[in-house]
Amino acid sequence: MKETDRSFFGHPRGLGFIVFTEAWERFSFYGMQALLVLYMSGYLLHPGVVEQVSGFGVFRSALESVVGRLSTQALAMQIFGLYVGLVYFLPVFGGLLGDRVLGTRRAVIVGAVLMAIGHFLMALESAFLAALFALIIGSGLLKGNLVAQVGRLYAKSDLRRDRGFSLYCLAINVGAFLSPLGCGTLGERFGWHYGFTAAGFGMLIVLAIYLWGQRYLPAEPPRSRSVAPGWQPGNGRTIGALAVVFFITTLYWTAQTQVWNTYPLWIKGRVAHHLFGFEIPVTWFQSLDSLTVLALAPVVIWFWRRQAQRSEEPDDLAKIGVGCAVFALACGELAAGEFFAGTDPVNVLWPALFHFICAIGYLYVFPVALALFSRAAPPAVNAMMAGVCYLALFAGSVTSGWLGRFYEAMTPRNFWLMHAAVVGAGAILIVLLRAPLARALDAGARAASLSTTPMEINA
Repeated sequence: MKETDRSFFGHPRGLGFIVFTEAWERFSFYGMQALLVLYMSGYLLHPGVVEQVSGFGVFRSALESVVGRLSTQALAMQIFGLYVGLVYFLPVFGGLLGDRVLGTRRAVIVGAVLMAIGHFLMALESAFLAALFALIIGSGLLKGNLVAQVGRLYAKSDLRRDRGFSLYCLAINVGAFLSPLGCGTLGERFGWHYGFTAAGFGMLIVLAIYLWGQRYLPAEPPRSRSVAPGWQPGNGRTIGALAVVFFITTLYWTAQTQVWNTYPLWIKGRVAHHLFGFEIPVTWFQSLDSLTVLALAPVVIWFWRRQAQRSEEPDDLAKIGVGCAVFALACGELAAGEFFAGTDPVNVLWPALFHFICAIGYLYVFPVALALFSRAAPPAVNAMMAGVCYLALFAGSVTSGWLGRFYEAMTPRNFWLMHAAVVGAGAILIVLLRAPLARALDAGARAASLSTTPMEINA
C-alpha cells in the first residue's frame, strides 16, 4: 500500500471499509455475548428448558467429567468461558487457512456467512449448541484474516501503522458500545431471541460492507502450502519472543474477560443499579465499558503523539506493561468498592469508575499487541500469528471461566483481588523481561521489512 494514500482520516481508504466491517461484526458478536451468561443462567439452563437443547446432556456430561460438578450459575460461566475461548482459539487455524488455502478475503466472507447463520440459530433453544459451533468456526475464519489485512495496508516502516490499529480497535469498541444497548436491551426487556436475531442482521450488514469495499483492500499475497514459505534465519527466536508476549497478554485477558462473564452477575447481585428510580439494565454496564474506550482513545493517542514529539513515547512492550498495571488497579478498585460497602449493595459509582480505569488498560494492551504481532511476525505466517495474538483471549477466556466457579465460594472482594494479582503479574514480567524481548522483536521486525514490500491496491 502506498504511503501517499491518506483517504480515510490520513490512512488508506481500505482501512475505512475494514473498520466499518469490524464495527458491525463486533455489534453482532458483543450483542450476543452481552446476553449469553444472563440467558443461560436465567433461562436456558433451568429444568424444563435445558432438556430442549439438542445434545446438551452429552455435552454437560463431557464437560463435567473434566471440570467436576457445576451449579447452574457455574455451568453458565464455564460454557461462556469455553465458547469465548474457542472463538479466540480458532483464528490461529483460520489465519493459517487464509495464508495457505482460501486467501484472507475469501476466509473473511465464509466466516461472516457462518456467523450470521449462528446468530439466527440462537433464536431456537434446540439449536443452541449448533449455533455456538457455527459462531466459533465463523469467527475463527474472520478474525485473524481481517486484522491481517489491516497490517498489509501499511509498509513495515509506515509510522501510521500503530494509529491504524488504534482506529481498528476503536471500531471494535463502537460495535461493542452499541450492541448491549441494541441487542442487549432487546434481549433483556422484550425477549432473548429478539436480541439474538438483531445480531444476525448485523452480520448481514458486515457482508454488504466488506463486499462493497473489495477493490480498496490490499492485494492477496502469494499462497503456498509448503511448511514454511519464505522462512528466514532468526524467525524462530522472534516467534519465541512473541510467545512470551502471548503469555503476558493472556494474564491480562484472564481478568478482562470477566467483564463479560462474572461481572454482569456481580452487577446484578451486588450493585445498586438504580438511578433516579430507573433500573439500569445489566448489559448497559458493558456498553459503558466500550463507551469509556471511545472517550479515552483520542486522549491516549494524543498523549502518545506528544510523547513521540519529545522522543519519550514508550515502546510496545512498555505500553503493554503499563496496561496490565492499570487493569490490576481497576480490579483493585472493585475490591475497594466491596470493602466500603460491607454488607450493603455497592454504590453504582464504583463500577462506573472501574470502566474508566480499565479502558486505559485496554488501550495500552490490545491495539498495541495487535500492532506488535503484525510488525514482528515473519511474513510466511503473518495472518496465522495475528490469530495467535487472539489466542491469548482463548487462554484468558477459558481461565476466567474456570476462575468464575470460585465466585460462589469466595467473597466478591477477594475474587476481584485475585484477578488484580493475575493481571498485575503481567506488568511484573514486562519489567523483568523487557530488554531481551525487545532485542528479539526488533530483530524480527527488521528482517520482515527486508523480506517484504508493501502490497499494491487491487484495481
